[in-house]
Amino acid sequence: MNQEKFKTNSWRKIGMLIGLCACWQAHGQTTVTPYPKMAPLDQYLIPDRQAEIILARSAAPAAISDHATVLVLARHGYEAVIQGSNGFTCLVERSWMSPFDSTDFWNPKMRGPICYNPPATRSILPFTVKTTELALAGLSKSQINERIRAVVTHKELPMPEAGAMSYMMSKDGYLKDEAGHWHPHLMFHVPKTDAANWGANLHGSPVLLDTEHHDSPEPETIFMVPVGNWSDGTPATVPGSP
Repeated sequence: MNQEKFKTNSWRKIGMLIGLCACWQAHGQTTVTPYPKMAPLDQYLIPDRQAEIILARSAAPAAISDHATVLVLARHGYEAVIQGSNGFTCLVERSWMSPFDSTDFWNPKMRGPICYNPPATRSILPFTVKTTELALAGLSKSQINERIRAVVTHKELPMPEAGAMSYMMSKDGYLKDEAGHWHPHLMFHVPKTDAANWGANLHGSPVLLDTEHHDSPEPETIFMVPVGNWSDGTPATVPGSP
């Protein structure tokens, strides 16, 4: 697959994080904020709990997700509805897991199925849970940002564990307005580092790093590696390609 095509399509976090595309700038929308504040909570919830479970599990191949713990979003945060046996955790992230400088931060359409491996469940998932609790408590984006920075400063949540990674291979997610479900990919969560240390974004390299959005106070860098198939095994194509 053409690496340059990957770099013209984007998402964030999942958030999450995937924001490789600057299409909104190209269309002269630099001053437009399509989602200036949180929408009514019901727009972020999925009324059918079973549908959310299925969507969460679609993040990874069934051999992984069928044995994972599954969380669903309720009015006050994530709730475990299925207890897994392999240490993985699958859930559907919402838009507030985007970087704080993303125009999609409050996008109620965003649905980001993700499955964290055991090290990521222990060290990355706590940030998702905490950020979600703050958003559902009615805090503004700037207030959430301030709280998460304080949590990091006081080391109240863990640093990324060695080997922390996650699957985002669902064909049914909605990761960003310009990206749709983007492309199936793996994410590797490491302590803050530079793109050069992984050879990210270089010609011919399969490793991608979002360099457009910088306002993410979590103590991690997320490297993405696109893969060729969706979680159900069907071939994936880059959006906009033949």
